[in-house]
Amino acid sequence: MMSTRSAAAGPASTPVPANAVPAGAGRNLALATIGFTVNFWAWALLGPLGPGVKERLGLSFAAQSLLVAVPVVVGSIGRIPVGALTDRFGARIMFPVVSVATIVPVLTLAFVSSYPALIITGLFLGIGGTAFAVGVPLVSGWYPPAKRGFAIGVFGAGMGGTAISNFTTVKLADTYGQKTPFLLVAAILAAYAVVAFLLIRDAPNRQRPAGSAWQRTADVGRLPVTWQLCLLYAVGFGGFVAFSVYLPAYLRTAYELSANDAALRTAGFVILAVIARPTGGWLSDRFHPVPVLVWCFSGTAVFAVIQAFQPPLMPVATIAFLGMSALLGAASGAVFALVGKVAPADKVGTVTGVVGAAGGLGGFVPPLIMGWVYGVENSYSIGLMLLSDVALAAAVYTAVKMGTVGRPKTD
Repeated sequence: MMSTRSAAAGPASTPVPANAVPAGAGRNLALATIGFTVNFWAWALLGPLGPGVKERLGLSFAAQSLLVAVPVVVGSIGRIPVGALTDRFGARIMFPVVSVATIVPVLTLAFVSSYPALIITGLFLGIGGTAFAVGVPLVSGWYPPAKRGFAIGVFGAGMGGTAISNFTTVKLADTYGQKTPFLLVAAILAAYAVVAFLLIRDAPNRQRPAGSAWQRTADVGRLPVTWQLCLLYAVGFGGFVAFSVYLPAYLRTAYELSANDAALRTAGFVILAVIARPTGGWLSDRFHPVPVLVWCFSGTAVFAVIQAFQPPLMPVATIAFLGMSALLGAASGAVFALVGKVAPADKVGTVTGVVGAAGGLGGFVPPLIMGWVYGVENSYSIGLMLLSDVALAAAVYTAVKMGTVGRPKTD
């Protein structure tokens, strides 16, 4: 009896705290964030080059907008099958697969120059944008619910790859030759694919889903919360993506900035959103994602109205865009904190794919509208007012319809 009691009182009976982070979580979070960053860097390569391509080929604003938007829409839709495949095969397989597949269009960009060839290559460049649907289920599996929002927010900071692209692409091309950015990114993608395969590990308690990827996607599509999350992410992350790819063109046209200056300012916009994303996740862990989203969307609506009047002073425009950047970044983090609370454990990748697709598609439409409206009205004001209306509608919808989603039920 003594030995039995002694054994029962030993270390084996010590309960593991519910919020404990398992060993290896930090390493996998870091590797996932690096992979997201590198693939997003590749995904955003056409954005900084868009104005120069427009001038070289004599493109219209609408044609330039389509060029930079094509990788966005493909990367968005591609998240649906990639998310389902990640549920099935795990991130250790999918991160290297996505990275290697992205190398092909990146290298192709170094050797093509015609508009049709750039459009076709941009379609395949969209593969890099699907990396998001690989990382969220990996990180979600490694972290407990109480710390998941912040962890996914940290992973989401990998969208800073867009900032790297804006900081470096034009400068590298001007200094070392037009092929340099593409050769460099291809080499980094190849190195990351090897490291990811060797070091990434899926969570020990990862639930392998039953059924086909199509069936899981159909099941997720029947969940009302999936479409609610899609709406919110289309506004939050979609707004960020739209500005990250279209802001260089906007700044050059509206404020007559140089290509390099416009790219650097866009990089600043992206960096602030990157910093704000884990902040949005942390605030969601602390207070709940719904109030965070309401405040973020409301603030975005205000700043969009200010910029719709195209203030002549650049500092005012800078404050407006940086304000939108911080709020849209925080909103993106809050949406996926909500995903971590409400998505079934064995379908996180599939839900992530569908919601991530909505976010990317939300970034595909605004550049086309902005380019078309400017071509017709010679003004960006209408497009910015539409953004304000959509953000305000999202704030109201979140407050009214999402108030109890993901909260513990009480009797």
